[in-house]
Amino acid sequence: MKVVIVDYGLGNLWSVRNAFEFMGAEVTVSSDPEMVSRSQCIVLPGVGNFGSGMRNLRTRGLVDALNEAVLDNGARLLGICLGMQLLVDDSEEAPGVQGLGWIPGKVTRFCEVTTRLPHMGFNSVVTTQRKKNCFPSIQDETPDFYFVHSYCVQPRYERHVLARSTYGSEFVSAIGKDLVFGVQFHPEKSQSSGLRLIGDFLKSVARENHG
Repeated sequence: MKVVIVDYGLGNLWSVRNAFEFMGAEVTVSSDPEMVSRSQCIVLPGVGNFGSGMRNLRTRGLVDALNEAVLDNGARLLGICLGMQLLVDDSEEAPGVQGLGWIPGKVTRFCEVTTRLPHMGFNSVVTTQRKKNCFPSIQDETPDFYFVHSYCVQPRYERHVLARSTYGSEFVSAIGKDLVFGVQFHPEKSQSSGLRLIGDFLKSVARENHG
């Protein structure tokens, strides 16, 4: 399975690469818009600010490339942490900055005054949709994944919520629409649970490509 990890200057590129290669993927890390636009399996990682993330994608010509790959050519994409947040419309972290807008929703800051930010460490993830879920290996469990974030996604429609977690209050930890998926946690830092999830994603791409 060939995978392109998008390099836009933010994110744990090499740990993500190592995890996908461990699960058998042939991985290329690239900031080349042409390569990204032609890929059928894309990972959009990210650690940092929503505004910086979108600015970096735009200045490198990657927004158009991602739109072409996903919207025109039907590529599967997994957004990780900031990469998940960039999939929605906008964020309180960067007012006035437009996200990719593939999944209707917004990003908000944790509002519980009793919670320490960032939310950091392992936390349970509970899947909410058992049909057509990209991650079948975790559907009957409540596995722990590693989180580092102060903002969380609020999808506009419940049908796009794939999993939830709790930190002070409940928040969305995985989303999906059509062939686009996002996880707020870091599967590449989540040991066996993260590797299984990466394996699920790769298998779903293989099924789509051979379906």
